[in-house]
This record gives sequence, C-alpha cells and structure tokens, in this order.
Amino acid sequence: MIRKILISQPKPSNDNSPYYELAKEYGVELVFRPFIKVEGLTAKEFRAEKVSILSHTAIVFTSRHAIDFFFQLAKELRLVIPEDMKYFCVTETISLYIQKYVQYRKRKVFFGTTGKIDDLIPVMVKHKTEKYLVPMSSVHNDDIKHQLDAKGLHHTECVMYRTLSDPFTDEEIQHFDYDMLIFSTPTGVRYLTQAFPDMKKGQVKLGAFGPATAKAIENANLSVDLMAGTKEYPSMISALKAYLQKENGKQDND
Repeated sequence: MIRKILISQPKPSNDNSPYYELAKEYGVELVFRPFIKVEGLTAKEFRAEKVSILSHTAIVFTSRHAIDFFFQLAKELRLVIPEDMKYFCVTETISLYIQKYVQYRKRKVFFGTTGKIDDLIPVMVKHKTEKYLVPMSSVHNDDIKHQLDAKGLHHTECVMYRTLSDPFTDEEIQHFDYDMLIFSTPTGVRYLTQAFPDMKKGQVKLGAFGPATAKAIENANLSVDLMAGTKEYPSMISALKAYLQKENGKQDND
C-alpha cells in the first residue's frame, strides 16, 4: 500500500491538476519537492554582462522563470520597457504568463506550439528585422545561439537567473517517511544516494521518468518500480495511475 509519495518537480499551479485527482482517487499524499532552485541575478551581476536590454526590440522567453527574472531585473535597473516591445515564447502557456507584468496584446506576442525553440524560429524569421534578446539560465548550452545564427537573426543571449542544487536537508532526512519517490532527472537520484548511502533495494519504491533517470537508479544498485516516458506510459501521470491501481485500488471517498 502506497500512502505518501515524493515527486521531484514543482507543485502544480493548477488546482485541477491530474496529480490531485490521483491523490484523491487512490488515497495517497503527494509531496512536490524539486531538487533544483532558481534565483535571479542582481542588477550589479547583470550589469557586468554589459548587455543593453533596451537596445533590443524583441525578447525570447523559453520559460516562466525567464519572464519573472526579466521583469524583475528591468524593475531593479529602473528600465521602462517600451509598449511596442515584442515577445516570442516557446508555448502559448508561457506567452499568457506575460500578462502578470504587461498588458497582453496579440499583435506583439508570438508563440510556438511544441515548447522547443525549433518550432518558434520560423515565426522569428518572419520578423527578421527584430533585435532579439534571449534571457537564459546560468546552466545552458549554445543550441539556441547556433540555431539563430543559422537563420541570420540578430540576437543576444544573456544570463538572468541561476539554477542551483537543492539536496535533502538534515531535517528532511530525519523525517523521511515516504513509501515512494519519483525522479524526473538523474540529479535527484544522486541526492538520494548522498543523503541515504545505506539505502537498500526495496526499502522504498522508486519511479523514474526516462531511461537516463532509470539508469541512474540501477547504477545506485536500487530497483526501478515505476517507469514513465515509455511507449506504454508516455507521461508520469499515466504510469503512476497504473501503478496505484495495482497497489492501492480506488479509494471510497464518499
């Protein structure tokens, strides 16, 4: 019987998330606990990059973090973002998040559909005269730069926020009472083995999203009890639902 599950991702912002429906349906407590945390650069740190935000006419957003820290920095730098600034986002969901900071106008907000920069670039090419600014995390590769270079787009990449590790605290280790842990990256598995070096197979059920995470679990001499990101279970929701159906069965909540 699974009663309490730790999921290594941020808590869903939507109250109607399928995760909450699963928790109710199968009588489990879900704890969302990411193993990374994100913080913005200070105005002083950003100035050291010698990037002028206002010399650009369009901003490319790949995440909501990028939106938050862009507008946070603009405020700290006392910049007034022009009303005709254009925004290009990798998904519509991310584009709608801009409403938190500015009035949303479809004529100046553009978005892709897949969440990948590849899908957004054809839209950007239609606006080839824009000068694009791409806010990024401290942890990134040059894929976006290379793709924009290949299309001859005028662009500048800059770091606006940093991604830091957030491993288990002593208090979390002391009050560790989970029946199951679900990891979406090998990083979380590494933190688990650092915090509990004596953990044995079967001591707690382990779920993995994707082959790299599953391999990290196996390399730690632990066993994978639930696997998502497969043809049978493409999402963690579908994999977890099938697993809980087998282990717990539906709960009578009447």
